[in-house]
Amino acid sequence: MLIEGFAGLVWLLYLAMLVLAVVALVMAALFRDDAYRAAGKQNKGFWLIILGVTVAVNLLVPMLFLQLAGLVATIVFFVDVRPALRQMGGGGGWGRRRGGSSSDGPYGPYNGGR
Repeated sequence: MLIEGFAGLVWLLYLAMLVLAVVALVMAALFRDDAYRAAGKQNKGFWLIILGVTVAVNLLVPMLFLQLAGLVATIVFFVDVRPALRQMGGGGGWGRRRGGSSSDGPYGPYNGGR
């Protein structure tokens, strides 16, 4: 019974790593290529390959060492690359506005000359 519970926990861990890798791959695909260069990170193709290989390893190769290496790449994307890309405004914002109102100008709110 304890072994079955442990096996279920390991399966859940594998599933969580796969979901994180797929989400990171989709996010990496949504950002523009020039945002990667502006943020000083590796290019878009590099991250798409790394995260795509991570997804493939999680789906096809049941080796925990390779999956943990892919998890490290996924965490690096979420913790380091994604915030830098969002700061550059390179797309991938899932349709959210960056704040402010529709009457804001480039130097702050427009108050109609008052």
